[in-house]
Amino acid sequence: MSVAVNEGLDRALAAAVEAARAAGEVALKYYRTGFDVTLKADATPVTQADRGAEQAIREVLGRAFPDHGFLGEEFGAVGDQRRRWIIDPIDGTRNFVRHVPVWATLIAFEEQGEVSVGVIYNPVTGELLSGRRGGGARLNGERVRVSPIGELREATLLHGGLRLLREAGHWDGFVRLVDATDRQRGFGDYLGYVLVAEGKAEIYLETDLKPWDLAACKLLVEEAGGRFTDFAGVPTIYSGSALATNGRLHAAALAMLRG
Repeated sequence: MSVAVNEGLDRALAAAVEAARAAGEVALKYYRTGFDVTLKADATPVTQADRGAEQAIREVLGRAFPDHGFLGEEFGAVGDQRRRWIIDPIDGTRNFVRHVPVWATLIAFEEQGEVSVGVIYNPVTGELLSGRRGGGARLNGERVRVSPIGELREATLLHGGLRLLREAGHWDGFVRLVDATDRQRGFGDYLGYVLVAEGKAEIYLETDLKPWDLAACKLLVEEAGGRFTDFAGVPTIYSGSALATNGRLHAAALAMLRG
């Protein structure tokens, strides 16, 4: 990449970090003091914290980049969709509602269909994973890398929910992966991607997803040296399924899923 492009991405990344911290401050206030929960049309919960956090993100990024558009979970698509910020103000709202501290703000910048900046911020733990295309992934400023494990029998397999995998028709493939791997755990939502990026697990899969669930996660897994695709092996955030690995095990995991 050219110096100008890198400088532009660094500026976008700095703005995204600022926006994530602003959203985290809003969400954390509700998390500690209370909030109302309502159900959306798809029966998923939403709170004032979700809406307030997304509004805070849009305000920060709108000031920094007034010509950029947005695609957010709570307020939809606004502005230029060729250059847009993809936002999940609280990934893990069900956890948030039950005061399980596994939730985070996800922010990504996408230009012409390519995600180039990603931030994941959990304000409860203070963990902030951030990166831009070509610059690596960093957890609170320290570089992170995927694990070097190259055998399925040594791998840790993570999933984002068993019922959804069954309902989507992926149960047999998932069971094959369970049988082939060393350890299996259900660290769902954003956390599965973070654990893969940090080298603490090798494979994470989930389904029933939207672009805002995945945009930042895809960029950060890849910048940590891993690989991200859907269950068909396509590197997209738009098909509803996601497979993130340390890269070395990706082909084998795909083969297991496909049977």
